[in-house]
Amino acid sequence: MSDAEVNIHGTAIVAGRRGLLFVGPSGSGKSAIAFACLAQARRSGAFAALIADDRVLISRREDKLVARCPEAITGLIELRGSGIVRVESVPTATLHLAIQVISLPEEDRLPPENESYAIGRLGSLPLVRLWNGVRDPLAYLGALYPLLQQERPFSMLDPQILT
Repeated sequence: MSDAEVNIHGTAIVAGRRGLLFVGPSGSGKSAIAFACLAQARRSGAFAALIADDRVLISRREDKLVARCPEAITGLIELRGSGIVRVESVPTATLHLAIQVISLPEEDRLPPENESYAIGRLGSLPLVRLWNGVRDPLAYLGALYPLLQQERPFSMLDPQILT
């Protein structure tokens, strides 16, 4: 890890053309939601790959926040209570959105608008909150983050429903 990198406890994936960073306390369901997103994106025919699970190294390249995985855990994701599995992974990817995984949907039923997640002194990412029990996480993300609504695999809903 270089001085210009920040080590984040989280899980990072690519779904379609977007890098997603899942954050939250240990045991909150970050890996499970990320794995569900990977599977859902694949079923829709979109590209999906793990960047890193448990530890995500983030650096700044020009105006982008870029994630990579520590070498020792490349391609591995923990499915809590079941084991550690190997999945398709990419060595690095630009991050576009942070997802705060929450355990109860009653936590701040209406969170503040335009939240962001600070990555040390490197910058920040837009933040949305996602309940760890949601059945269709990519559709939720598309609904919660308007820039994703027209992109596969996030465009699972008819856009007119959202207006």
